[in-house]
Amino acid sequence: MADKTGKAFDLQIFLRLMSFAKRYKLNFFIATASTILLAIVALINPILIKETVDKYITEKDSQGLINNILLMFGIVLLEVLLRFSFIYFANWVGQHIIRDIRAKIFRHILQFKMSYFDTNSVGKLVTRVVSDIETIAAFFSSGVFTIVSDVLQMFAVAALMFFLNWKLAIIALAVLPILIYATRIFQQAIKATFQEVRNQVANLNGFVQERVTGMKIVQLFNRERIEYKNFKDINDKHKEAYIKTIWYFSIFFPIAEILSSIGIGLIVWFGSKQIIGGIVEGPGTVMAFVQLAQMLFRPLRQIADKFNQLQMGIVSGERVFKVIDTQSSIVKNGTIKAEKLKGNISFKDVRFSYVENEEVLKGISLDVKSGQTIAIVGATGAGKSTIINLINRFYEIDSGTICVDDISINEYDLETLRNQVAVVLQDVFLFSDSILNNITLKNHNISLEEVKDAAKQIGIHNFIMTLPGDYNYNVKERGAMLSSGQRQLIAFLRAYVSKPSILILDEATSSVDSHAEQMIQYATETITKGRTSIVIAHRLATIKQADKIIVMDKGLIVEEGTHTQLLEKENGYYKNLYDKQFSVDIAS
Repeated sequence: MADKTGKAFDLQIFLRLMSFAKRYKLNFFIATASTILLAIVALINPILIKETVDKYITEKDSQGLINNILLMFGIVLLEVLLRFSFIYFANWVGQHIIRDIRAKIFRHILQFKMSYFDTNSVGKLVTRVVSDIETIAAFFSSGVFTIVSDVLQMFAVAALMFFLNWKLAIIALAVLPILIYATRIFQQAIKATFQEVRNQVANLNGFVQERVTGMKIVQLFNRERIEYKNFKDINDKHKEAYIKTIWYFSIFFPIAEILSSIGIGLIVWFGSKQIIGGIVEGPGTVMAFVQLAQMLFRPLRQIADKFNQLQMGIVSGERVFKVIDTQSSIVKNGTIKAEKLKGNISFKDVRFSYVENEEVLKGISLDVKSGQTIAIVGATGAGKSTIINLINRFYEIDSGTICVDDISINEYDLETLRNQVAVVLQDVFLFSDSILNNITLKNHNISLEEVKDAAKQIGIHNFIMTLPGDYNYNVKERGAMLSSGQRQLIAFLRAYVSKPSILILDEATSSVDSHAEQMIQYATETITKGRTSIVIAHRLATIKQADKIIVMDKGLIVEEGTHTQLLEKENGYYKNLYDKQFSVDIAS
C-alpha cells in the first residue's frame, strides 16, 4: 500500500474502516439518529431564549416566563438523553468494530510464513494489534459520529440564522471562510505529524520489547548505559514527533478562538445598531444570535480537534490494513488429509534460499523410510535445520519436490500435515502458563491422565511431581522458572503426547547438563520407537544408533551411511568430525 502522508483525508481507508460497521446496523443507526436529533434539539433553546426575552421578560409575563423556563428544562433533559444515547452507542459500535479488526489482523498474522517474522519487528506487530487498533476505536467514538453531529449542527444553525435575520447571519458568518481556511491548513499539516507519531510509537515498542526479551545479554555484556542512551534517543524522537502536533494545536486554537470572538463581537455591534434603529424588535434576537454563533464556531473548532482523531484513525487504519493486505501466507491448496502417515520422506533435488540468489540447500536428495531414525550432522550453516523447516512447510522451496508417503507435501491439508509432524527445538519456547497447558497447548482432546502416562513412559513424571503444584506449576514467560534441560524435557513430552507420525529433534541435547542429557537420551529412545525420526545433533556420540547418518556441508549432502560405515572412510568428513569431538571429550 502506498504511503498516503500527503493526503489530509484518505477516502479509501475511511470507507474500508466504515465497512466494518455493516454488522452492527441497528446500533450504528441509533448512534447516527441520536446525532441528527441532537443537531435539531440544540436549536430549540436559542429560539426559546429569544421568545423569553422579547415576549415574557420585556412584557413582564411571569406565567409565560415560567412556562418557557420549564420547556427549556425539558429540552435540556431531552438533549442529555440524546447525548447519552449518542455516546453509548457510538462507543459500543467502535469497540465491537475494533474487536473484529483485531481478530482479523491476528488471524492473518497467524498464517504468515516464518520469513515474514524473520524480517519484521515483533514490537511493531504488537503496535499494530494493540495501539493502532485502539486509535481506530477513537476514530468511531470520537471521530466520525462527532464530526457528523457537528457538521449537521453547523448547517442547522446557519439555516436558522438566515431565517431569523439574514443581515445578522451574514455578519455572523463573515469570519467563517477564514476559520475554514485555517482549519484546512491545520488538517493538512497534522496528517504528516500523526504519521510520524505512529512510526515512533512502533519504533519505541519494538526497541523496548527486544531489550526486555534480551535483558540477559544486555546485562552480561554491560550494555545498560549504551542501551539506555539508545532508548533516550528513540524516546526523544517520539517526544519531538508529539511536540510537532502540539505546535500545530497551539497555533490553530488561539486563531480559532480569536476569530470566534471577533464574529460574536460583530453580532453584538451590528445587532445593537439594528435595535437602536428599530429594525430588530428587541434584544432577544441578538442574544439568540450570540448563542447560535457559539454553537456555530464551537463545533468548527471541535471538528478540527475531532478531525485529528479521524486522521489518527485513518493513519492507524492504513498501517493495520497494510499488515492485513500483506500476502505472506503459505499457499493452502492441499486437500489430502494427513490422518495417519507411514512416515516415508523423500527429498528430490530440493533447492531453497532464505534470501534470493543465496541458496542454503543446493539440490539435495534423500530418502527416509517409515520407522527409520536418521541423523543429520554438519557444521553450523550447513542447512540442517532448514530441512525441518521445509518438511513442516514453514517456508516454500525454490525448486524440487518434498514427498511424504509418496505424496507432495503441497497436496496435503497443511493443518493435518503439521499435526502429524512434531518438532523439539534446541531453543524451547514455553508460554507463561502451567506445565500442563504448555504440554497440551490447551488441546482439550488430551487429558491430564494421558499426559501423566506419557510422562511416566519417557521418565519425567517424577521430575514434574517435585515442582510446586506439579502439572499446574506456572513456568512464567518463556519457561524462565525451569532450567534449559527441564524445558527440553517438557518439549519432549509435548511432542510425545501429540502422537506424531514423524518426529524431528533439532539439537535437543546441545545445551544441557549430563544428568538432563541422560534423561533426554532415554526420552529420545522412547519417543522415536516405532516412528520416523530425524535427529539433528552436534554431539555425534548421541546418534551412533541411528539407522542412517546424513552428513551435510555448505548446503550439500557430502556423505551418508551408518556410524560404522562412515568411520571406515579414510579422511571422511564424518570421521574427521567424530575424531575431533572424541579427542575434545577425552581432554575435558
